[in-house]
Amino acid sequence: MPLHAQAATWHVHAGQAIQDAINQAQPGDVIEIDKAVYKGLLRIDRPLTLRGLQRPTISGELRGDSIRVAAPDVTIEGLIVRDSGSSLKAQHAGIYIQPGSHRAIVRHCDLTYNLFGLWIEKANDVHIEHNTITGKRDLNSAQRGNGIQLYNTDGARILNNNISFVRDALYIDVSHHAEFKGNRLHHSRYGSHYMNSYYNLWEGNDSYHNRGGLALMEVRDQTVRGNRTWGNSDHGIMLRTLQDSVIEHNIVADNERGLFIYDVEYTQIIGNLVIGNRTGVHLSAGSTRNVVQGNDFIGNREQVRYVGSRDEPWGPGPNDAAKLGNHWSNYLGWDRDGDGIGDVPYEANDLVDRLQWRYPSMKLLLGSPAVAALRLLGQQFPVLRAPSVVDPSPRMQPTHTDWSHWLEHP
Repeated sequence: MPLHAQAATWHVHAGQAIQDAINQAQPGDVIEIDKAVYKGLLRIDRPLTLRGLQRPTISGELRGDSIRVAAPDVTIEGLIVRDSGSSLKAQHAGIYIQPGSHRAIVRHCDLTYNLFGLWIEKANDVHIEHNTITGKRDLNSAQRGNGIQLYNTDGARILNNNISFVRDALYIDVSHHAEFKGNRLHHSRYGSHYMNSYYNLWEGNDSYHNRGGLALMEVRDQTVRGNRTWGNSDHGIMLRTLQDSVIEHNIVADNERGLFIYDVEYTQIIGNLVIGNRTGVHLSAGSTRNVVQGNDFIGNREQVRYVGSRDEPWGPGPNDAAKLGNHWSNYLGWDRDGDGIGDVPYEANDLVDRLQWRYPSMKLLLGSPAVAALRLLGQQFPVLRAPSVVDPSPRMQPTHTDWSHWLEHP
């Protein structure tokens, strides 16, 4: 560990070499860098603090990793780090934190025109906070690197970063016990691309104008809480092969598909606002044994697209006294006793919905008497009924009182 009580402070002026100061410093020392442009690759091989004064620029001159961290307990703050190399094979990064460089801190930096912003591999307890990261915008999406890439890490804290114009803003693989809070992820392929990782927290992130917002795949024991994901051209939140997790109090607005739920079990989906999407929920691949309660599904062109062979119950179970059902803006039932709960169950997919999927032009006739009669026919004759998501106690009013803001101005 660095001995901060004995630390010295080195000062690098414009025209001097930062690497010379690194090579002379002792573990725990602080190197302060004056405002200027410093060209060349840096390697930090001992516990140090690299601190920019008035935001100096470190340029990798379009080759290699602009800064390579090769020691534990390194802090990098207040720098502009740019111009890494462009080799996807070599995985060039603005800052590469190599295996064993535990407890690295990168904060209040601008990482711009790098292939990968930060590449973090086999380094535990890293802290990445309040950075702005943009990629090589002149490259096609598939040729860019990711904003922050975590591989085989434990205990990372990724907080309040603004990441855009990269391949995936956050790419996480085999990384556990991490926190992702307050990040803004936009104008990329995926806001997050997240696989094979457990016991992590996603809270208060904004993911917008990507192809996909939050994509969690092959994972379990996740908490996804209070995130906002909107305006994505595919999905807002993708849950694929996920177990034992909590998805609660998120806002999912104006996406092609709000929630994409595939092979999800033993998960609580509670208190979310799913609004103004082309498809509110796409549910398939045996996603069952989940608790889906207290959500508001408002103004989605198609509330639920369900692919299954039997009904999937959402809302309260038979022994749930609270009757915490979901709110559906297209519910056509009634509430005679005024208790706020619909008197007849909500069924997401009836005969008309199925025909509409097969023949999209039917949307032009949805208000016609013929289609209304077809809906009634499907209800009266079970042989014509299709398996559906069924909510036995739909709520008549939404719990999100500000829902109209997201419908009108996502």
